[in-house]
Amino acid sequence: MTDMTHLPALAPHSFEGRTALVTGAARGIGAATARELYAGGARVAVSDVDLTAAEAFAHALDPSGDRAIALPLDVRQKDAFDTARDTLAARWGKTDIVVNNAGYAKRTPTYEITPAEFDEIVAINMRSVFLSCQTFSAHMQDHGYGRIVNITSLAGQNGGTVASAHYAAAKAGAIMLTKYFAQLMAGTGVTVNAISPGPVSSAKGRLSAEQVAGIEKKVPIGRFCEPSEIAAAAALLASDHGGFFVGATLDMNGGLFMR
Repeated sequence: MTDMTHLPALAPHSFEGRTALVTGAARGIGAATARELYAGGARVAVSDVDLTAAEAFAHALDPSGDRAIALPLDVRQKDAFDTARDTLAARWGKTDIVVNNAGYAKRTPTYEITPAEFDEIVAINMRSVFLSCQTFSAHMQDHGYGRIVNITSLAGQNGGTVASAHYAAAKAGAIMLTKYFAQLMAGTGVTVNAISPGPVSSAKGRLSAEQVAGIEKKVPIGRFCEPSEIAAAAALLASDHGGFFVGATLDMNGGLFMR
């Protein structure tokens, strides 16, 4: 058996000199990811449609505002991404890392989903990924370096009736967009990858005790994923060490879906 005791520890990821934008960053997975990148030395834009919450979190990260700022960002709007790109370019020179985390799930019975609701869920969960990748991959390519990480969902991998049809379809589309832009950017210094979480503990507040227990019973590992665990995976993909991940989707589901 190999003696592991004398192997050197991996150095923590360093993001010194990097600028990161995290969408939906006022709470949950987004907040955990923004905190992880900030702890590694990155300048972080905490973006969210809820500007008040984003400002409060950015201030908690860095009261000076030197390395953490809040940005209003409605991911349904192309001009919102353009404005974010231009704002960060003016303030910090360029954007090196984008984590597309913003999302919204609505558990509407299949035969009650209206066309308008379908379009809204797709706009938030899939079209936003396209708009962000379209905006920032070109910007990153111009600078010869970039990392884009898309937070998708187990719902987009295994279908089924646990998630609503429009949410599952949108997340599946986000995974395919990840592969598309990864191929488009391959060899330019820009990588595009995804993380596909299963049940996350930040969602427990929307569930009954019985629902929580039922989900934990189904997950082979026996618990929900923590936002900090997803943030750690995002940090890997966003780091210099993550340069050989191209179009990958990291499964973080506790064994619910294995490939």
